[in-house]
Amino acid sequence: MSLIREEQNLFVVDLHYIVPLEDIEPFIDPHLAFLDEHYASGCFIVSGAKVPRTGGVIIATAESLTALERLLEADPFRKEKLAEYTITEFRPGRAAPQLKE
Repeated sequence: MSLIREEQNLFVVDLHYIVPLEDIEPFIDPHLAFLDEHYASGCFIVSGAKVPRTGGVIIATAESLTALERLLEADPFRKEKLAEYTITEFRPGRAAPQLKE
């Protein structure tokens, strides 16, 4: 199964914490469970914390921007108003072969 489906665009989800890190910490485990759920569905391709730790980044694939926005509403960081989200949609023109296999 290809990580990048030809009929779908990719999205860069940029999370920016809007509260101190100590307010983020209690929600790390629920956020990781949210990520795991969407890795299992094939929607998330890669994610991680920014350096320095001011937020995170998720690379995702989805049927549409609207579908991804709906999915992200369930992220505990968003539900608890801990982070702001910027989403950039792009159409992959090139990719490493291992992402297309």
